[in-house]
Amino acid sequence: MNEDRRLDVLRAIVEDYVATREPVGSRALADRHALGVSPATIRNDMAVLEEGGYIAQPHTSAGRVPTDKGYRLFVDRLSTVKPLSSPEKRAIQGFLDEAVDLDDVVDRAVRLLAQLTQQVAVVQYPSLRRSSLRHLELVPVGERHLLVVIITDNGRVEQRTLELEAPADEAVVARLRIRLNIAAAGHRLAELDDVLSQLPDAFAPGDEKLVRAVVSVVEDTLAEESEERIVLSGAANLARAGGADFAHTIGPVLEALEEQVVLLRLLGEMAEDAEAVSVRIGRETQHEGLVETSFVTTGYGADGASVARIGSIGPLRMDYPGTMASVRAVARYLSRILAG
Repeated sequence: MNEDRRLDVLRAIVEDYVATREPVGSRALADRHALGVSPATIRNDMAVLEEGGYIAQPHTSAGRVPTDKGYRLFVDRLSTVKPLSSPEKRAIQGFLDEAVDLDDVVDRAVRLLAQLTQQVAVVQYPSLRRSSLRHLELVPVGERHLLVVIITDNGRVEQRTLELEAPADEAVVARLRIRLNIAAAGHRLAELDDVLSQLPDAFAPGDEKLVRAVVSVVEDTLAEESEERIVLSGAANLARAGGADFAHTIGPVLEALEEQVVLLRLLGEMAEDAEAVSVRIGRETQHEGLVETSFVTTGYGADGASVARIGSIGPLRMDYPGTMASVRAVARYLSRILAG
C-alpha cells in the first residue's frame, strides 16, 4: 500500500512540475490531488522518494522536482497513454492525406508532430536498403532513352533515365520488366544484388548489354540512396523554453541536434527496444549535449513493418503521456499512407 501511494505521490509531483515549472510541495499535492492522506504523510512519502533518488530539492526551503530516475519510473508505470481527441485525429489524417509524394509526407509529418508536441520532431527517412521492392517499371522515352522507376513498399519512388546506344526492342523491354518484377518483387533491396546479377544470363547474347545497363542503373540507385537521413522541425520550440528547462544553456542541445550521426545512433538503439513507444531520459541518451532532454520514438512503415522511426525531443519536464500519444498517432497515419 505504501509503495502504491508513493507512486501516486511521484505521479502527482511529475504532473504538477510539468504543468507549473515550479518545485512541488506537500501542501500543494494535498490540495490538488485526491491522495487520501495528510500533508504530513505526503512529506514522509516525499522523503522516501528523495532518499531513493526519484525526486530532489533544487534549493533549501523549496519543493521537490523529479529526477531522471523519477521520470523513468513514471514512464515505466504509465498504465495508459493519453488519447488524442477526435478533432486532433481528424486534423492529423487530413493534413497527411494531402501529401503528394514521400518527400511531402515526411515533411508534413515532422512539421505536424512539432506543432502537436511543441518540441523538436524527428523523422527518419525510409532507407531504400531497409525497404522491399514493390514494383519496377521500365518506360521507353523516345528512341534512345529508358526511364527506370523503382517503387518500394514504403511508398518511395526513385527514377533514373538510361541513355541507350541503340533503340531498344520494345518486346525485350517488356520481357525484362516482367523478369525483373518476378525475380525482385518482395525482396529487401539490400538483397537484390545477387538476384539482379543473374538476369543477363536469361536473355539472348544480343540483349545482354541492355539488361546489364538496366541492372547497373538499379544497383547504382540503391548505392546512392543507402545513406540514412533524418528530418527535423521545431528547434525554435526548445529555444522558447530557454533557461526555464535547461540548467545551463540550450546551445549544447541545439549542437547535438545538428549532429545527425548522434540522432541516427539513438534511433538505431531505440529501434531495438521491444516497446512500441521507446523513451530515453536524460543521461540514458549517452550524449552530453542531450542530458537535459528526453527522446520519445516509435517505428513506422507499411504493412506493419517498421522501416524507420519518428519521434520527439524535448526537455526532461515534458508531458510524457501526451508526447507518446502524439508520436504514436502520427506514426500510425504515416504508416497508413505509406501502405497506400
